[in-house]
Amino acid sequence: MTKTMRIPRASLLAVTLALTLLSLPRISLAAAQNSSASAQAGNQAANDAAARLDKTQFRGVKVNVDQGIATLTGSVDLYAYKADAEKRVLKAKGVDAVRNLIEVGGPNVPDNVLLAKLSKKLAWDRVGYGNVFNAVTIRVQNGTVAISGHARTPADRDSALALVTTYPGVKDVVGKIEVDPASVMDDQRRMAVARAIYGYTSLDKYGNDPAKPIRISVQNGHVELYGVVDSQADKDTAFLCAEGVPGIFSVKNYLQVAGQPTERQN
Repeated sequence: MTKTMRIPRASLLAVTLALTLLSLPRISLAAAQNSSASAQAGNQAANDAAARLDKTQFRGVKVNVDQGIATLTGSVDLYAYKADAEKRVLKAKGVDAVRNLIEVGGPNVPDNVLLAKLSKKLAWDRVGYGNVFNAVTIRVQNGTVAISGHARTPADRDSALALVTTYPGVKDVVGKIEVDPASVMDDQRRMAVARAIYGYTSLDKYGNDPAKPIRISVQNGHVELYGVVDSQADKDTAFLCAEGVPGIFSVKNYLQVAGQPTERQN
């Protein structure tokens, strides 16, 4: 007869406890190694990010990287530098996202002064490059510029954004400029609408000042009119001229009459 050896329960518990204790140093060592590797990767990412900010305009900026997230702190003179710093750091190896806490220093310009200066610059932007087909509007509150509207091409959009982001006193920029769809048909419609409006006797005066045209945006056959006119009659006439162009599906008239309250655009 075969005898079965029984191991006391107390002995089994002791063996289990001993095996558990033996495995602890290995687990701790593995965790320490992972932590060390993570810290090393973070340091490498931070060094790469810092190297990308080795420019005079970023001398007041600091970067820290933790688990792939880079945090930018400090200050710069222009909003454009803040935006550029984020783009540069996002390209650093090991950086997956950027938390941009950079403050924009520079002069503090009253909102009404900033609005007037920027509006004048935008009015003259891209003169000679079909600026009549760009309709960009801005609002300013506590140094933050809200920019919106339409541009005919990406180059027109980028030019308007560059004017705003590089102007001293701008602390932040929100919103976006939409680029109208690229279309041969829409290009033909733009020219047809422009000829209809500026070819009308009472409206040709708006073509004399290149900074104050009736601006025309066309999106897949749908027209939007922007700018400031002298009278309600001029506003209505421009609408009828645009509406009468063959191939136009709809016209939204956002023209403002000088001296009247600004209408809200939907």
